[in-house]
Amino acid sequence: MKLSFILWLAQILPQPAADPLCLATTVYLEARNQSELGQRAVAEVALRRRDSGRWGESVCEVVTARKQFAPTLVNPGLRLKNLKAWERAVRIAFETQRDWQLPPGQRREVVPGASHFAALELANPAWATAPQVATIGDHTFFRVQRLSPPPAAPAAEQARLAP
Repeated sequence: MKLSFILWLAQILPQPAADPLCLATTVYLEARNQSELGQRAVAEVALRRRDSGRWGESVCEVVTARKQFAPTLVNPGLRLKNLKAWERAVRIAFETQRDWQLPPGQRREVVPGASHFAALELANPAWATAPQVATIGDHTFFRVQRLSPPPAAPAAEQARLAP
């Protein structure tokens, strides 16, 4: 199965049906050789970015945002040959999405607050100086920026802070 076919299929599927396909593709491409925990962490970063809205409103928009995840960095003609790894990536994508539907305090987060990750043996991005959340397998996860808006100050405090 070619990456270009999967991405084409994700474009014609209605939302949110396409999101698990895009998430599984990203998990496969980024972490198929990693542990389940490492694969879940990659999925978590994509879902956290989707929730922030800064990279797109759907998982497919997030993982195909320019130069962010493997689906836009590898050759579209790439064949996904490892069927076992693909099946595992699909299962992990569905499980992580299901868990992510829970309220934030009830989720089983692997890399809390992580918005980025990198295989530091292969790349050294400028943002890799941000606080590290965890290293799982070949990937180091970072909290590069606060993804959710800061909570609004109570009205009394806003009045006190006003000039």
